[in-house]
Amino acid sequence: MASGAGEEELRLVNRLGESRSPYVRAHASNPVAWQMWGDESLALAKKHNRLLFLSIGYAACHWCHVMERESFASPEIAQLLNAHFIPIKIDREERPDVDAIYMNYVQATNGSGGWPLNVFVTPDLEPVFGGTYWPGPNHSMTAQGSLISHTVGFLQILQKMTDVWTKQEARCRESAKEITRQLRQFAEEGVHSRKMGEKSDEDGLDIDLLEEAYQHFLKKYDTANGGFSIAPKFPTPVNLQFLLRLDQWGNTAVKNIVGEDECKHATQMVVNTLRKMARGGIRDQIGFGFARYSVTKDWSLPHFEKMLYDQAQLLDVYLDTFIVTHDPEMLGAIYDIATYLTEPPMAAATGGFFSAEDADSYPTHTDTEKREGAYYVWTLKELRTVLGDRDGNICARFYGVLADGNVARENDPHDEFISQNIISVTTTPAALAKQVGLAESEVVTILKEGRKKLRVYREKNRPKPALDDKIVVAWNGLAIGALARTGATLTDIDPEKAKRFGNAAEDAVNFIRKELFDEESKILYRVYREGRGDTPGFCDDYAFLIHGLIDLYEATFNDSYLEFADTLQKTQISLFHDPTSSAFFSARSHPSLLLHLKSGMDAAEPSSNSVSASNLHRLSSLLDDPQYSKMAVETVAAFEAEVMQFPHCFAGMLGSIVMGKVGVQTVVVMGPRETARQKTKESVGVGRTVAWGGSEWLRARNALVASIPEDKQGIMICAEGQCREVLSV
Repeated sequence: MASGAGEEELRLVNRLGESRSPYVRAHASNPVAWQMWGDESLALAKKHNRLLFLSIGYAACHWCHVMERESFASPEIAQLLNAHFIPIKIDREERPDVDAIYMNYVQATNGSGGWPLNVFVTPDLEPVFGGTYWPGPNHSMTAQGSLISHTVGFLQILQKMTDVWTKQEARCRESAKEITRQLRQFAEEGVHSRKMGEKSDEDGLDIDLLEEAYQHFLKKYDTANGGFSIAPKFPTPVNLQFLLRLDQWGNTAVKNIVGEDECKHATQMVVNTLRKMARGGIRDQIGFGFARYSVTKDWSLPHFEKMLYDQAQLLDVYLDTFIVTHDPEMLGAIYDIATYLTEPPMAAATGGFFSAEDADSYPTHTDTEKREGAYYVWTLKELRTVLGDRDGNICARFYGVLADGNVARENDPHDEFISQNIISVTTTPAALAKQVGLAESEVVTILKEGRKKLRVYREKNRPKPALDDKIVVAWNGLAIGALARTGATLTDIDPEKAKRFGNAAEDAVNFIRKELFDEESKILYRVYREGRGDTPGFCDDYAFLIHGLIDLYEATFNDSYLEFADTLQKTQISLFHDPTSSAFFSARSHPSLLLHLKSGMDAAEPSSNSVSASNLHRLSSLLDDPQYSKMAVETVAAFEAEVMQFPHCFAGMLGSIVMGKVGVQTVVVMGPRETARQKTKESVGVGRTVAWGGSEWLRARNALVASIPEDKQGIMICAEGQCREVLSV
């Protein structure tokens, strides 16, 4: 740290060994004198009038590792950063608030963003220049995200920024202030278009926006491969959920506007997309789980990192699709994802779920350089060695394994996959049986046994990808809800696994309540790793955990989960709700945050406001609390201008528009709790909540449920202030 006030006396040392983040700590041996994000480092920049260099990434990020090797391990790069800047390394998963602010800037100025996210900012934290991956010294790759030149590398960028700040500081500051002003204006335009309580001429958002969103996805739909883009191709489960639910609303209002045939076609688009993904290389066909996205349009070549939030959301959408279709292929994906979540390495022994597995790993235990996808790729020779010639050849045909590898040259610019194969399903057991002249049952046995043997071989002989063993509340909330629903759905199909999946959800809640929730202040903390982190929970931590707790309550009828959700909802409102323009801020205001943002658009994860609006509608239904539903409607209305212009970007919020217009039905089951959940299966649907009417706590909290006689046996539907019996027992 600084030994005096003079610039020549500033001697930075690398402080990242103090961090608990695996991503941040991985840079502790760099010659770059990385600092931690915090008041002390920000004060250094002001005191010594230096630009801050913010480098933001996450542990499973492939290009983050590439830049670390090329640039941050370089003495030449380190000399410039240490002498002229305050370099700060940030884990985006620990500080999504900081990441969101500067990602907004890079996307606005570059037209796209990604990680690593690298930004130069003034001592007042205003952005000067930014981008994503920049090549290190002596690297020939064209830089991505550069505003200076399409071919300039990181070394040249550092030299240029040093020169600009030294010779043109005033101009630099003026430009940064103007950019910041525009960013603030842009951030406020949508959410301040209507003050809370105001009405537009058309009385706000309406269900016809669902039809507009459907038409957008219909035009973007890839009929051959599924999905809604060319390449790269992301699953984006929130969009799939929106499309799947179009045909599931109990109220006819959606079908009347979107069209019955259109709603059914939306379901088919989802089924086809999920089927193509389940057969593609994006799925770990030998192990379990799904990679983050596919580099190719046919889902064949993944970016190999596996993220908890993807698994949780995909489990949800595969589960909903199975409930609709009873397709065994969907059920197979459900088992795979749920198994991945509830076994090592993703399942924490203490309860809860870790964050991610890396894309890169060592090909063998003797290698010294990691390669992308090394843990997951295979040669034809390996299959024959592990399985024998006959079974190896049969599995090779099934998985599309070729002697020369199956990755096209244009998709392998660095020659990492020469003679290597990405495993994907390219045929059916029935078709394969005809090709090889065996009974289909025998081929199925060979494929099942072959998969097991390959998995055992892989686990024994290959170094596993690094594990990001942070427990993040928000992503655990998504996993809790998905596993709770999976356990409830599979009770009749596979009671043993159903119980295991449900127990994992309950164990995660117990862990969070014990380690990451302060009973006195009622606040959450975001991250657990080697103890509770210091960062308080963000809006998405509350929103996603409340969502999971409501799902878990509906799966178990355990009042404690609903009561915990209600408690957290009150805290979320007190900490993040905007009383002027409604909706929820992503983070609490702080001097170190340049912008006070609200998340409305969905991305790889649903926006915190879309989930919050849904939570408020569901809690209003379960607790008979009209203030919650009023706040849900106001939350959605805060984004009216943006939603009306781009409804497909707010797919997660569109369901709340429907709930705001037609209401939410509460299915109340009366009778013994042990049999209550089983009775409600046929009554559960989109736009409904499920409650057990025998609960003393709920009867005290919900006057409508309390109005039902305690000795009543059967199922009631409660809506609009009254209950009617639909099934008498």
